[in-house]
Amino acid sequence: MNKYIKMCAPALLALSLAACGTDKEESTPVKNDTAETSTTATQTEQASTQNITYLGETYELPAKVENIVAASLESMEDAAMLGIKPIGVLDIGGKIPSYLSKELEGATLVGNKMEPNAEAILALDPDVIIGTSKFPEETAEKLNKIQTMIPYSHISTNWKENLTLLAQLTGKEDDAKKIIADYEAKVADAQAKSKEQLTDKEVLIIRLRGGVMYIYPAGVYLNPVLYEDLGAPVPEILNNTKAQAELSLETLAEIDPDAIFLQFEESENTDAPKALEDLQKNPIFASLKATKSEQVFVNAIDPLAQGGTAWSKVKFLDVAAEKLLK
Repeated sequence: MNKYIKMCAPALLALSLAACGTDKEESTPVKNDTAETSTTATQTEQASTQNITYLGETYELPAKVENIVAASLESMEDAAMLGIKPIGVLDIGGKIPSYLSKELEGATLVGNKMEPNAEAILALDPDVIIGTSKFPEETAEKLNKIQTMIPYSHISTNWKENLTLLAQLTGKEDDAKKIIADYEAKVADAQAKSKEQLTDKEVLIIRLRGGVMYIYPAGVYLNPVLYEDLGAPVPEILNNTKAQAELSLETLAEIDPDAIFLQFEESENTDAPKALEDLQKNPIFASLKATKSEQVFVNAIDPLAQGGTAWSKVKFLDVAAEKLLK
């Protein structure tokens, strides 16, 4: 009997140890997936947004931008240039501006350039709002409460940054690069001619608004096309012009430019619908060198063109080169 117990003892001990080992395995805690799940959720959340840097500022937007509201004429022009269809655009006189109507056909109207309609924009549930740097602070704040509003620059020298921004948002980077490259090629070709023909010419761009003549700094509106791209001398008066400035007939007579590009839009002159006609009949204006030599070009491009966009620059460069470089 004792012999039997002694012989069984090692077997029992082995079984006991095996059982203990089994119990240990079964009692091992199940792996906690909370941290992993949290990390995955964070990664998903991060992937749902993107950061876009534009003119030194960073803006957080959805990772995929599909619904764009173009709440500025500048962004509308660049959208047309890139073949982009915003879901919302501004109106002029209750409709899409005629010079962009074909490219932007079908977009919902969201107010005018002075005061976009926040309710109309909210109803479109945009991924981003492309506004303008000309917006007053209260307008910018109102739109940013709806969705991120990027203040598209109205300064003409930022045109490449503007176009590139819109291209990044819509996957049109290659199109933007081609537009810029083609423009620079045209500039190089035009400059070869302008060095001889524009060296001694004084050219001025004037905009009639509210029946009043206005000029702009050399880096604003359509001016960079003349003074940077074509190389025309900058008129002395523009060196002291810091923003849109009124130009009197007497001062214009003192300058007496060789050529004038005169822009007149009816919707900007509702209180003075005959301003253009009256100016052209004025004896002082009639005595200018530009007038006498038939170098006054009225609405060489659409008078609503904003100037600081790819659309405006491409169109105006073609016209300016045609008119001035003969």
